[in-house]
Amino acid sequence: MMGEEALPAMSPLRSIEAAPKAVEEKSKSLQVVQDQTLEAHSDSSVNLLDQDRELNPPIVSKEMEQGSSNTIQVLKDDDCLIPSPILKGISGPDLSSALQLLGSKYNSLMKRHQEQSDELEKEWANCEMLKNKCLEECKPKYETLKQKYTEECAARKRLYNELIELKGNIRVFCRCRPLSLEEMSKGYSSVVEIDPLQDTGLQIICSDSSKKQYKFDHVFGPKDDQETVFGETLPIVKSVLDGYNVCIFAYGQTGSGKTFTIEGTTEKRGVNYRALEELFKSSSERSSLIRYEFSVSMLEVYNEKIRDLLADNADQPVKKLEIKQVADGIQDVPGLVEAQICSIYEVWEMLKTGARNRSVGSTNANELSSRSHCLVRVTIKSENLVSGQRSRSHMWLVDLAGSERVAKTEVEGERLKESQFINKSLSALGDVISALASKNPHIPYRNSKVTHLLQSSLGGDCKTLMFAQISPSSADLGETLCSLNFASRVRGVEHGPARKQSDPAESFKLKQMVVLIFF
Repeated sequence: MMGEEALPAMSPLRSIEAAPKAVEEKSKSLQVVQDQTLEAHSDSSVNLLDQDRELNPPIVSKEMEQGSSNTIQVLKDDDCLIPSPILKGISGPDLSSALQLLGSKYNSLMKRHQEQSDELEKEWANCEMLKNKCLEECKPKYETLKQKYTEECAARKRLYNELIELKGNIRVFCRCRPLSLEEMSKGYSSVVEIDPLQDTGLQIICSDSSKKQYKFDHVFGPKDDQETVFGETLPIVKSVLDGYNVCIFAYGQTGSGKTFTIEGTTEKRGVNYRALEELFKSSSERSSLIRYEFSVSMLEVYNEKIRDLLADNADQPVKKLEIKQVADGIQDVPGLVEAQICSIYEVWEMLKTGARNRSVGSTNANELSSRSHCLVRVTIKSENLVSGQRSRSHMWLVDLAGSERVAKTEVEGERLKESQFINKSLSALGDVISALASKNPHIPYRNSKVTHLLQSSLGGDCKTLMFAQISPSSADLGETLCSLNFASRVRGVEHGPARKQSDPAESFKLKQMVVLIFF
């Protein structure tokens, strides 16, 4: 029987979409039954049809009513239903109510959407108003704080600079190495006496048993390690981060420990590596305020010719390098390799590569004597992220060739030529120091490749540190006295905004002494 058929089970959404089709099928079934009944019982069609309609409609009406009720209940329970366009053309028991309910739900959702959109627009407008108000109120305060910060940075740099200037823009440290086993086996004794309670003075026992006293900014004895030496060097190294040019060089006879102080070894690293390590450390601490970029060049001056120690010349001829003055007034070497470095781990291998390429030769003073001046240039570019201020500064780390007299080295031929060039350049350095001491308007920087390269780091308000390296051996007494006398004169020189007045006669003595040392 048709009345005993049940509507198929569907989900709420599918039941809504399937309702029109079900109603249509039910109507067709009823029509077929009615037609068959009329044909079979034509003689009593009206009475039987009426009778059949009285028996069957209640069952169909209940099924239809149940399906419509389920649909309406789903619509009441779910506020997120979207009315299906298929329902528009359907008529049947209670479907109009369902459509009315769908319409009301749709209108309710649209109204709620509009209200939320209006509320969002109001919140956005409120945010814009608060933003403008914040800018209006905070920007002047920010500019004021920015100005104060800039002034404080400038004041800190100025005070730090003044502190170093009070100690001397040119500072001189003296370092004495220990006696070697070979020297002790030959019976040589130490002629250097250092009072452990006085770190600025030392005494030299002369051949006639008299004693000469010397004073420097700091004196390091044989027991002082690399870390102690660099601890005193640190303030000058930090100046380069503030935009000042810095020059650190080691002076002394061959075998006195210049290369050990400047370069060091893998286990006991010297000023070069430690200085760069400190620059990376300080730049990391300031990274939120200042951005730094570092690059390194390494060269040697050999027989007054410049060689790039970082260049790969295996498959190409060596380029001729000359010193030129660039736009910002400093001296540069066009074509010189300038390697970017991003971490301290790249530095050591680079320095070792350059050291291996350096010219060495055998002399009476040292079998592996450095016959050239080795210069490491560190370029620091900085940008203040608050004020936008930029700076560019250089730090030169210089290991000078041995300063011994030609008579002591007992060389001839090519080695004699090397020694003459070395002494000429060291004499030129003495001339520059002498001119600075006498406030001479003309400083003879161009008399040597070394002084010409260091021009921007030896004058003005730059910071210069000289390590006077000496040997304690009685066999080297003459060379030790010459080095100490030269270093003492250098210590009396101070340049920059607060430089001292020097006696021209004293400066003339210095120049004459330099000539006697080397020739």
